[in-house]
Amino acid sequence: MANPLLTLTRRPRRNRQSHAIRSLVQETHLFPSCLVAPLFVQEGEKLKTAVTSMPEVFRLSIDHLLKEVEELVQVGVSAINLFSYTPEHKKDATATEATRPGNLLQQAISAVKKNFPAVCVMADIALDPFTDHGHDGLVDEDGYIVNDSTLEVLCEMSLRAAEAGCDIVSPSDMMDGRVAAIRQVLDSQGFTQVGIMSYAAKYVSSFYGPFRDALDSAPKFGDKKSYQLNPANSREALLECQLDEQEGADMLLVKPAISNLDIIAKAREISCLPIGAYQVSGEWAMIKAAGERGWIKEDQVLLETLLCMRRAGADFILTYGAKKAAKLLG
Repeated sequence: MANPLLTLTRRPRRNRQSHAIRSLVQETHLFPSCLVAPLFVQEGEKLKTAVTSMPEVFRLSIDHLLKEVEELVQVGVSAINLFSYTPEHKKDATATEATRPGNLLQQAISAVKKNFPAVCVMADIALDPFTDHGHDGLVDEDGYIVNDSTLEVLCEMSLRAAEAGCDIVSPSDMMDGRVAAIRQVLDSQGFTQVGIMSYAAKYVSSFYGPFRDALDSAPKFGDKKSYQLNPANSREALLECQLDEQEGADMLLVKPAISNLDIIAKAREISCLPIGAYQVSGEWAMIKAAGERGWIKEDQVLLETLLCMRRAGADFILTYGAKKAAKLLG
């Protein structure tokens, strides 16, 4: 019975009292079309190699890659981001394999676009999977990651991806000026239609460990603090976003996602460009590990985290759970 002495004119719970009403007033929505699936490609045929620290994630030969893309399309995911696994004997200090015509990344892009022309194919542009030292840039004799010389290699790598039919190149290296350099080179070679999704705010993070297992790309010395962002800084991240937008980026990406929801929200406030979030390997591994132990309800946690990234301002999300989430969303 209501308390006759209590007068409430505003009762927010009225808008939560049934599923129909809750659905009607829901502010944020998650769709399969918002999701991008990161995929790892490897040389060979009929190969599907499990990444032990990333359950349900595999390095795929191109034939299996095409099967995976087909399954993604069937559940409504129409965008992928490709990473190329380089065997140790093909790595060197200058990432030669990254720019070799006909390399694995080119083959994978061409195969996907030939078989699934409507799929948006993004290609990761960074040198760490191709260098024997595991850094995203060239290294001088003192162990310093050199900025401007690295840009030349990144530009050539971007050209190889564009030549193969890539829709969007995704520079994840965090070198200064790489967006402007890549844009200039792509345009000068007639690839004005190829977009750039800049990893604008990529933080130094312990969440990347499983990803480095997937590509065997952990740095052999030092760390990446001289080029990736300090997790303590937010204004610096916004500066990076502004610079990349000025240099010609078509989309901005924040990484990792769950620990940087504030950065996603702030980037959304200062930019009209599409903002992406990357639910990185460590985030995925934690969800899977806790789910397997029965500590959380894995499916619900996956969808909740993705929804919160959207609520923070992300237009699209890169996640290793893209296929699972799309199936759950139905």
